[in-house]
Amino acid sequence: MAKRLLPKPTDSELEILQILWENGSCTVKKVNEILNEKKETGYTTTLKMLQIMYEKNLVERNEDERSHIYSASVSQSDMQKILLDKLLETAFSGSAASLVMQALGNSIPSKDELKKIKELLNKIEREQK
Repeated sequence: MAKRLLPKPTDSELEILQILWENGSCTVKKVNEILNEKKETGYTTTLKMLQIMYEKNLVERNEDERSHIYSASVSQSDMQKILLDKLLETAFSGSAASLVMQALGNSIPSKDELKKIKELLNKIEREQK
């Protein structure tokens, strides 16, 4: 997929996108109920956030029913790529090695994570030969 020109979502918008990625299409009421499991959020606040996200093309809205149904307009994987590219350029001057070293230095990866990292590195090395 070609990179879409999307604005960087705020933390609150990412929270809502995460809900939509995990649960699929949802009404404002459903999104609000899930948000309220972590912190109290008013219904009108959730509605306004979704309206703003719709204007920013972060979500799509189905208006066929009385209650509008919202869904993410970008996949979680694509959003991660967009955010990672921005982080890589702004915080690490484009150095993937610096980003990986910092990430691995900040937390101890599990054995399973280390295995996956090694597999990815081996795959990259094979492709470069």
